[in-house]
Amino acid sequence: MNMDPNQNNRPQNGNDKRPKPSIWVALAIAIVVVLLFGTIYNTVSESQYTKTSFTEFWNAKQNHNLSEVEIRPDRIIYMTKEEAAKPANQQKAFYTGMPYGGDSLKLSEELAADGVDANNIVVEDNSSIMLVLYYAGMLLLSFFMIRMLMKRMGSMDNGMGQSKAKVYMEKQTGVTFKDVAGQDEAKESLEEIIDFLHNPKKYTDIGAKLPKGALLVGSPGTGKTLIAKAVAGEANVPFFSISGSDFEEMFVGVGASRVRDLFRQATKVAPCIVFIDEIDAVGRTRDTRMGGNDQTLNQLLSEIDGFDSSKGVVILAATNRPEVLDKALLRAGRFDRRIIVDRPNLQGRLDTLKVHTRKIRLAEDVDLSKIAQATAGAVGADLANLVNEAALRAVRKGRQAVNQEDLLVSFETVIAGTEKKNTVLTDVEKRMVAYHEVGHALVAALEKHSQPVSKITIVPHTSGALGYTMQMPEEEKYLSTMEELRTELRTLLGGRAAEQVVFGVKTTGASNDIQRATALARNMVAVYGMSDELGLMAPASVNQQYLDSQAYLDCSQETSAKVDQAVQRLLEQSHADAIRCLEENRSLLDEISEYLLAKETITGDELMAFINGEGKPGKIEESAEPAQAPQQTAAPEQAQEPAESAEPQTPSQES
Repeated sequence: MNMDPNQNNRPQNGNDKRPKPSIWVALAIAIVVVLLFGTIYNTVSESQYTKTSFTEFWNAKQNHNLSEVEIRPDRIIYMTKEEAAKPANQQKAFYTGMPYGGDSLKLSEELAADGVDANNIVVEDNSSIMLVLYYAGMLLLSFFMIRMLMKRMGSMDNGMGQSKAKVYMEKQTGVTFKDVAGQDEAKESLEEIIDFLHNPKKYTDIGAKLPKGALLVGSPGTGKTLIAKAVAGEANVPFFSISGSDFEEMFVGVGASRVRDLFRQATKVAPCIVFIDEIDAVGRTRDTRMGGNDQTLNQLLSEIDGFDSSKGVVILAATNRPEVLDKALLRAGRFDRRIIVDRPNLQGRLDTLKVHTRKIRLAEDVDLSKIAQATAGAVGADLANLVNEAALRAVRKGRQAVNQEDLLVSFETVIAGTEKKNTVLTDVEKRMVAYHEVGHALVAALEKHSQPVSKITIVPHTSGALGYTMQMPEEEKYLSTMEELRTELRTLLGGRAAEQVVFGVKTTGASNDIQRATALARNMVAVYGMSDELGLMAPASVNQQYLDSQAYLDCSQETSAKVDQAVQRLLEQSHADAIRCLEENRSLLDEISEYLLAKETITGDELMAFINGEGKPGKIEESAEPAQAPQQTAAPEQAQEPAESAEPQTPSQES
């Protein structure tokens, strides 16, 4: 199949029957415009004077009542003395016709003898030629302007209703299933469509029909568009790619026209694949109050029902908001399959990293399995960005290959940003940040159901965090028990607990911790059914599952008040548990904090060496005394709001 990729941008097979703008039509319009302009000009010019009879003019002359007179070949324009005495903006001139055969020279002499200011206009011999040239120039100018305007409108009319789909013909997508990793289930669901496009006869012989459409649903960055291109690449068929927003236009009916044009082009080159990205822009539930996209959506529904699936036209669409799509669009017979493109699991992330590092020169110490384990919850786009950042860092460091440190540092850069080398904290602030971070780490390390700590740092980063504590999951988990969630709450509140235990104050550095703890506690109460007050009741529902996954309360005010009380009780209890844990291990808290102050960054192994009683991992300078509460003049409550020590407790929450 040999086709021109740009065939959708020009007429095909000479079937363009749109009327061409005629030159004669433009010329006729130009003549009408010029004549109309001349008529209007003459009308406006004559409106400055009041028409009178020649008798009135002659009586004014005989009565010596003329002030000014202008004699033209066809008329006499004059002003009486009464009008000349008025202010300029109130004066009014008169005109009358010149009698046939009248002697303008004699009239001028008589007026001059009476002391009247007379002006005799001399008519040049070429005045007629100038008049003809003037109107001819006006006619030509009007003709060319109207001609250009008609061409512009014709091209706009032709292009406005045409589809804006990008066409990739036969293998030109450059993507196959080898370029897609971590989405094995989605690929298996689409392999049948590919086989149908390759061998339609074995399906039609048994009476089977090709699914008209498949809806790819998943979070941003999971690879929905990539999978659609891979399907076309595997099937070796034309691939039409268009965004849902391309159907929308300020002019009514343009969106529906583009839908018709898209399916007309697809039918001509069938078998093919039509991919509509972000279909929620055009397929949103119809609103009887606002209208909006009803006409475009109705046309889309009609076109999907209208074409014959046996011809091999397959519609793939992608969205991360399936809950807002119109029910008529999702019914069987239109989008027969819903394929979930979810976040990859551990093996999927490892395969994705292998795909993205195929063209990257890696050092021998690179262990992609550890990177995959650390990036729980990351999508394909995140992993691609991580690998690219690591390659850029290797170039900045002057190395010829990417090593394991580049990948780990790039992962931390995605979470917390780069280090802020110019930020200088006071000794009091630095000590507070150190105790804050160790509070998180110590509570996590002493709990049974927590993820192990991998790193603690008090180096400020560009994300606004003055430090962070990183936890790495030991294994992939899909369920969380109530005790594990309560442990996470205590870990999140461990920083604020350390501030109160050691310094007796509350700082703004815990704001991010409190926000995350409150959101987790609210989900435990209102979504997971883990509270004594509400029991198994779930007064909140999760909207936009593939975007922010936030839960919104849908209950009475009394129930909402109970939810708030249960959340507050859960937070206060977790905070009290964190304080008790740190008070019981105060000496360990002081010792690790002093060590962190000296090194600024420590690993999880160094932390566990203190907890297991193995002593300090390395020699450091002894600090003077354990930290004491600062004076009121250095109250950290007055710190600026951006100075937050937000901890990415698990990479999955920060990806």
